[in-house]
Amino acid sequence: MPANPSPAPAHTLRIGGITPLTTIDFPGRLAAVLYCQGCPWRCSYCHNPELLDATTPAEMDWPQALAFLRKRQGLLDGVVFSGGEPTLQAGLPQALEQVRALGFATALHTGGMYPERLAAVLPLLDWVGLDIKGPEHRYADITGAPGSGARAFESLALLQASPVAFECRTTWHAGLYEAQELQALGDQLAGRGVRHWAVQVCRHVPGAPDVTPSTVAAPVGAQIPRFEVRGGQRGAFG
Repeated sequence: MPANPSPAPAHTLRIGGITPLTTIDFPGRLAAVLYCQGCPWRCSYCHNPELLDATTPAEMDWPQALAFLRKRQGLLDGVVFSGGEPTLQAGLPQALEQVRALGFATALHTGGMYPERLAAVLPLLDWVGLDIKGPEHRYADITGAPGSGARAFESLALLQASPVAFECRTTWHAGLYEAQELQALGDQLAGRGVRHWAVQVCRHVPGAPDVTPSTVAAPVGAQIPRFEVRGGQRGAFG
């Protein structure tokens, strides 16, 4: 697929699922989450594996999604496009425009795999959650995609140069890389000026030793103004 394909109509957006109400996926907002079908990366800890295959039939078409959102006007504050990887789909920009036209704030969860596409939709977003999978040299092992780390950090640079609010978040378990490398990642993000980083500890991974949130407490994120550990879960945010 081209790095930055021509925009497509919103009705081409393939939606693999919906969360009607969330208070945790869009900071400060009552929101719905639309899960976009398809992702080119194959992270071993993915918490939505049913969304990976881009050819899987959509669970909901775009007119149905809009009808749902119209019924929630005045009740919800925002809409989150998650996945899968939303920027995989050329219909995302028009879908964001239509959601904003309904009066909703918009958020994006992304792995940053398509920096050019992220740049194109940033003017249509109020908040971004950027998954930083690990140190750049570990990316290919984590995602199964050579060069994925460079693209993710390019997306980080785009966010830092934009006025859009964002957080970086990292899912970690000891089977991916050691805690010392996680700390080095924190130092790297701090050196780049990242101000909000959340680490989620992914537990009960076959073949990896169990860890607890205390494993990644300070000094891992000591240099980052807002550092959170979200831990003890069997899944991850991406």
